[in-house]
Amino acid sequence: MRWTHAGRGRESRGHMKSSLVIFLISFTNLNLLKIYPKDALLFIAASFVNSTGKAIMWPLTTLYVHNIMGKSYGEAGLIVLYQALCSVIGEIVGGNLYYRLGPKLLIAGSFILSASALYGIAFTDSWPAYILCVCLLGFVNGIALPSLNAYVGFRWKEHRRTLYNLMYVCNNFGLSIGAMVGGLIASISFTLTYTFTGTTTLLFAIFLLFFMRVRGGAASNSHPHSSQKTDKKSTVAEEKNPFIMEEAHLDRKSLLKNISIYLFISLGAMFFWFSFSLWSTGIAPYINEKGMDLKFYSLLWTINGFVILFGQPFTAWIKSRFAQTIVRQMFVSAIFSAMAFSFILFFHEQYIYLVLGMILATIGEMLLLPTIPTFFSERTGHYAPFYMGLSGGFSNVGRMIGPLMFGNVYDLWGIIPVIFLGTMSSFAALVMFYIHSNLNKNEEPVHGLSLRAETLGK
Repeated sequence: MRWTHAGRGRESRGHMKSSLVIFLISFTNLNLLKIYPKDALLFIAASFVNSTGKAIMWPLTTLYVHNIMGKSYGEAGLIVLYQALCSVIGEIVGGNLYYRLGPKLLIAGSFILSASALYGIAFTDSWPAYILCVCLLGFVNGIALPSLNAYVGFRWKEHRRTLYNLMYVCNNFGLSIGAMVGGLIASISFTLTYTFTGTTTLLFAIFLLFFMRVRGGAASNSHPHSSQKTDKKSTVAEEKNPFIMEEAHLDRKSLLKNISIYLFISLGAMFFWFSFSLWSTGIAPYINEKGMDLKFYSLLWTINGFVILFGQPFTAWIKSRFAQTIVRQMFVSAIFSAMAFSFILFFHEQYIYLVLGMILATIGEMLLLPTIPTFFSERTGHYAPFYMGLSGGFSNVGRMIGPLMFGNVYDLWGIIPVIFLGTMSSFAALVMFYIHSNLNKNEEPVHGLSLRAETLGK
């Protein structure tokens, strides 16, 4: 029953968000995008495609395993767990491969492998082959994320803060379209769904191979303050010829010892995603068992979408008033998340209280998610892909364990212990981000590493 609720929760999230698609297209001023370089918008599109593909998979995996493969919901839950675990490994591997392969080969290659996995799912009737394809899909999707984030931070450092926020909004837009399109096509044919997604992913990978460029600016120092301190002649020389940089060996053991830069932010992100999964595997079955229509659960995610789209001025005010630095912004985001889950712990009998809790949790989400890649880009320079992959792995552990634990706790003891567990996790995230902010008050970046010259054209 636990996995049934989780699957239905994710599916309803996609269908209710579909109303936001038309609204967003109608009211977004596309002229605002003209301030960004065209190749930056290309990468935003890549991130959007990746999120859309993931969203198509979320509502369909459980139903496909049960209805098409003829397996139990418990086995479907294990498939979701395997996919998440492979995504954890993929993010860590992707952060390391960035230095060897370069962004172009790594990102385009991950999309090609993703398309192959989708085709494999569409045309296989073998249970072992299906498991292999799903695990491959999770792995290559994990590889793409740190590469996309790192490249944005390297290539367009003057725009990276706003670009990361734009990526975050577009990713949510991709979740909306992906879940909607996946549900519509799946109503016709599951095979058609995976074939369609595989084809669009493959075409986009081919497009990236021909049009993606890595210029000299990607090789320059990624921290704005440090670049101001650099001699102008040296800077001009680097921009004209990025290959003058010395090749550096990536000493992973030394990077892992620098726990103040990555450990507490990664643990904070893990606890954040652990608590946030409460909505899909705690609140969803709670609303269902209270006899309420599932459209009320869908409405919560509609509210989530509206707050993300139209709450940007409010979060900008919070940043300027209470969170002037990146690390302070993470801490403030954790305060909002802890407030949200503490509120619904005491007030969850009435639906309106769940709505208020969702609004607070969404504000916390908006403040946190764009800041993590920004922090690593600004503070760790060209070490960023390694640390982004490592942090992403921690985040996926939270996404993976949360539904499993919340589902079991709900089956055994009901909603109150579930919300209590989510609240404690949000406070754990608060503590982690507090420690991280205190350890990283100094905004000096890490120096001394550059990408190997041969990767710049890849």
